[in-house]
Amino acid sequence: MNKREYAQANKAWIEAKAQEEGVKALSKGIYYKVLAEGRNDGRHPSPRSIVTAHYTGWTINGKKFDSSRGGVPLAIRLCDLIEGWIVAMQQMCVGDWWEVYIPAEMGYGKFSQPGIPAGSTLVFEIELLGIA
Repeated sequence: MNKREYAQANKAWIEAKAQEEGVKALSKGIYYKVLAEGRNDGRHPSPRSIVTAHYTGWTINGKKFDSSRGGVPLAIRLCDLIEGWIVAMQQMCVGDWWEVYIPAEMGYGKFSQPGIPAGSTLVFEIELLGIA
């Protein structure tokens, strides 16, 4: 499969995922499914917030490329993450655990990362543990 075919397959995958029961839309072509609900206290991170989260990331073929599970949670300023995370996490409350589907344009786009080919739709399980 060449790069163009790979990118098309990733677009088709997220379009199909968007039609599944329980999958909800966010802005910029990002979708998510709630795995567990948190506090629902109306408190959400802003781009300048420091968020603490556990996560696991996969490509659409199920290949895991990164995870904090079994280790120390990620603690980072939200604005320093990929745009897909910034959009999704601003809608989350502490304790929310979502599976998030991020189109390539809101992830790494045309650039490859270790374990992530260019044009990849990214799948993340994100559990928001804290907001500072």
